[in-house]
Amino acid sequence: MRLGIPSETKDGLQAQIGYHFGRVPLYTIYDDETKEVEIVENTSSHMGGIKLPAELLRDHNVDIMLCGGVGRRAIQLFEQFGVEVYIGAQGTVKDAIEQYNQNKLQMATDRDACQQHKYRGEAHGEHHGHHH
Repeated sequence: MRLGIPSETKDGLQAQIGYHFGRVPLYTIYDDETKEVEIVENTSSHMGGIKLPAELLRDHNVDIMLCGGVGRRAIQLFEQFGVEVYIGAQGTVKDAIEQYNQNKLQMATDRDACQQHKYRGEAHGEHHGHHH
């Protein structure tokens, strides 16, 4: 399985998770069979490119996304592409993988969109304009 995690830096497993899914600078992809780490720049339309983030990650053969949270449209696209999305990840990429392996993350559905930051003590909708 190839796990995708939105990331702030190119530090591989030690990179901090990026909490603004579509606007993170990078995505870290971890292959849980080969243990290889791939860093993918976010060249999506949110960053001046052409494709949506979900399309970019599909093109890199991601099977599962681990996120702090993600919007409704991205969840719907990932579902169309057969990619499972889990929300509630915190800390580093390595932490997110461990949280997933320990069944501590919640599988996302489009009704979870914009609800994911509740664990951070934020009200619905307020996460769009602040920085982490």
